[in-house]
Amino acid sequence: MTIETTISSLADLADISYIDDSGQLPEQLQGKIGVYAIFDRNKHLQFVGYSRDIYLSLRQHLVRQPQHCYWVKVQTIERPNRTILENIENAWITENGSVPSGNGDDKEKWTQPIDVKTLMTPEERVNYENPVYDEMTQMKILKNVARRVEAEILAMLEMRGLQAQIRFNPKLKDNGLLDLK
Repeated sequence: MTIETTISSLADLADISYIDDSGQLPEQLQGKIGVYAIFDRNKHLQFVGYSRDIYLSLRQHLVRQPQHCYWVKVQTIERPNRTILENIENAWITENGSVPSGNGDDKEKWTQPIDVKTLMTPEERVNYENPVYDEMTQMKILKNVARRVEAEILAMLEMRGLQAQIRFNPKLKDNGLLDLK
């Protein structure tokens, strides 16, 4: 038994605002399985991905790459089928004419928790790398860097009008990582 799914052209899909007029993410995508394409403010394709819950994935991408998440296009399917999802993802990338940076060199920035060590100020780095400090002190420094980066992300999203609740996983901060709970 084969399952046929028509692949919609990216050009034919409607643009959905990442953050709507009431400051919410596209709630109609909660629990939806499918492929999504994320565009920046100028509607240049940044990332194509697929998920069992598009809404949760969009939330993660928004905190990881807030400066690149302004528009989204979506094709949903009824049941999870990796082959179908990958076929749609590949078709959209091909239609784009080039691999978006989020699917190429910057893939980790889109798909992995934020590593705050890469975002340390020179002063934070000197403190963190100080050979006098023990592991507990380094963990406190990492946690403070994570809090600073988290505050910067939340401030940026607030400036964009986001009203949706965003909570980072507090347990990851000790390891210098930021990801949603």
